[in-house]
Amino acid sequence: MAMRRCDTVDLAETGPCLCHSPGFARLNALVEAKFSRRSFLAGASAILGGASLYLTEASAAIPAPPAAPVVFRNIQLFDGVSKTLQSGLQLVVKDNLIDTIEQAGAPLPDGATIIDGHGGTLMPGLIDAHWHSMMAALPMSELMTADIGYITLIAAEEAHRTLLRGFTSIRDMAGPSFALKRAIDSGLNAGPRIWPSGAMISQTSGHGDFRFPYEIPSPPAAPLSHSETLGADMIADGVDQVLKRVREQLMLGASQIKLAAGGGVTSHYDPLDVSQYTEAEFRAAVACAENWHTYVTVHAYTSRAIQTAVHSGVRCIEHGQLMDEATARLLAEKDVWLCLQAFLDNQFANPHPEGSKNRAKQLAMFAGTDRAYQLARHYKIKTAWGTDILFNPAMTKNQGAILTTLTRWYGNADILRMATGTNGTLLQLCGPRSPYPGKIGVLEKGAYADLLLVDGNPLTDITLIANPDRNFKIIMKDGRFYKNTLAA
Repeated sequence: MAMRRCDTVDLAETGPCLCHSPGFARLNALVEAKFSRRSFLAGASAILGGASLYLTEASAAIPAPPAAPVVFRNIQLFDGVSKTLQSGLQLVVKDNLIDTIEQAGAPLPDGATIIDGHGGTLMPGLIDAHWHSMMAALPMSELMTADIGYITLIAAEEAHRTLLRGFTSIRDMAGPSFALKRAIDSGLNAGPRIWPSGAMISQTSGHGDFRFPYEIPSPPAAPLSHSETLGADMIADGVDQVLKRVREQLMLGASQIKLAAGGGVTSHYDPLDVSQYTEAEFRAAVACAENWHTYVTVHAYTSRAIQTAVHSGVRCIEHGQLMDEATARLLAEKDVWLCLQAFLDNQFANPHPEGSKNRAKQLAMFAGTDRAYQLARHYKIKTAWGTDILFNPAMTKNQGAILTTLTRWYGNADILRMATGTNGTLLQLCGPRSPYPGKIGVLEKGAYADLLLVDGNPLTDITLIANPDRNFKIIMKDGRFYKNTLAA
């Protein structure tokens, strides 16, 4: 297939032609090449690589990397693992990694930029292990009717704000965040690192079924619903459909897979107590994920939903507020992660209308939060933390403040460890499917230079995290300053 040429066109009359440009010539050569799998993939890679280079060079949203190593001095260091601060140290960032952590006063790299921390706390960037990049900053009514372009633009703005709240990494727990992630990674938009799940896979009538009653019964060849078309959720019934939908999300770039294993609060058709999917269906999803060397996590509140998933090989449970002691013991024995949220009927709740079925489900779930945290601590379950803010643009600003409510169950040091080093360990559960293979959530040699400089000591005053505008003097991600209020 040859592309149109303009050899016979009078350029004096028509003006300069696009096909005389070097870029068009390269594209023309690619298209005219033999259309084999190898040549197609090679050409696509070249085009995408060139686009990424252009975005990186053209974007004004992404700060340039420092031209020389950066040395943080006069700091108290929280490494994301220890329970105490370390003093008398300096930390050196080179390129996008932590190069060394050494005794203060050690010889400096040539041409180094020195940051005086004025005694503040240098710590890893925060991690939200249950975030919804595409669904947090829009109400459900708009998400169910808007086109994906508008949703992505809103999400891009919120991603920038997420980073400026000190969250340098998030695990996206359902939603079409692949394009947003690509825009951030390529330098088009500022935002956190994203570990995407893609669409949440749900059975008919499950937590991810947002179709309207008039769409039921659905014929065998029924088109996808609006939320499925967007990539927010995907309905799959039976082993064959589950396999297909899991494989599709992996193809799109999911770092882990999420299924709905039980009833939900925001969904309309499933009571909170119901279990969803059979062991056979879960095993299909798990086998598919394990073939890609990653894992399945599930939305589940109740003991039956959790146990069915765990017995099928699921590696992580999202929520778990209504589990009993036997289920907590099972999680500990099987070494399964629990990503738990501080859902309480407080100022950070997202209340459904009084008297509604959703409100009744919400109150029942709230009532189980204390017990779930107590069980998690008693049985030493590997516990991660996330906010799970949904459909509430007024609430996203409270992301850090919600973290501070964990003082109901944990000390300050344990809270900060959970939101940094522990969550970072969960992120790497996806093994080679991790989009960022370096160390996350810790300050140590070779880890990504994702860090915060806090004005004060959050180990003694955790509320400092709740006001990032005032208390975060520096926000660095991948070795770049996204906020720096201190003179070099």
